[in-house]
Amino acid sequence: MISASRPPNPAGRPNRLTDPAALARNRLRALRLGPAEPLHRIAADELHDRLQEVNRSFRSIAVVTPWPELWAGYVPDAQIRPDTERLDLPGDLDLVIHAMGLHWADDPVGQIVQCARALKPDGLFIAVCPGGDTLRELREVLMQAEIAVTGGLSPRVLPMGEIRDLGGLLSRAGLALPVADHVTIPASYRDLFHLAADLRAMGETNALADRLRVPTRREVFARAAADYAVTHPDPDDSSRIIATFDLVFLTGWAPDAGQQKPLRPGSAKMPLAAALNARKT
Repeated sequence: MISASRPPNPAGRPNRLTDPAALARNRLRALRLGPAEPLHRIAADELHDRLQEVNRSFRSIAVVTPWPELWAGYVPDAQIRPDTERLDLPGDLDLVIHAMGLHWADDPVGQIVQCARALKPDGLFIAVCPGGDTLRELREVLMQAEIAVTGGLSPRVLPMGEIRDLGGLLSRAGLALPVADHVTIPASYRDLFHLAADLRAMGETNALADRLRVPTRREVFARAAADYAVTHPDPDDSSRIIATFDLVFLTGWAPDAGQQKPLRPGSAKMPLAAALNARKT
């Protein structure tokens, strides 16, 4: 998920993490269901808070997202662009927001590079997507259940980028002053099947290229649901389960001569130990 490219397969074609057709079907189904909005709303609120801390007005804004209907409402003055492999972005933007789609990109660096090229000098790029510990409980119980029932294992939950690795994408894309942080959101569900229904409404069900292409035995899901209830109960209501969603936020600036620059190594005027001791006195 976090590599600029994946190793070629024996036929010489690049391996893909994502099946684009399956991803499109999942998203279309979510739109028909009425997409589950809470996680998007939390992401939008967090973005708003971060932008409030930036003492700047943004006049020319674009939002790159697979969910245009939702994000047009969150950022009403923005141009909304789909998260296609080649982004349709104008130049000279003050702000580009990549919203809730970067985790499914086969080339996340390429996505960020295209956003960075669309920015004016000292323009701001900010992305939000699931990462880190997102759905770690679901991944664990599905893996254990499938091994126990079938003796094998197939990809079922999207690999999630670690915050440090995702933050490194900003520098690789040529952005300055990179910052990565995250917000962990525990969500309570009746059971695994309730969680699965919510993931369908989010368009976040399995669209991995290497996923199993035959129906899964019911025993796998029954065992996973039973294990989930025992191993990950909601601490506030043991009749329910808990699911973790980790929203990762990536922030970087288009390089500009007037920006702050990190001090070069060895330029400190005081050793770290002396500085810490000085703060105590």
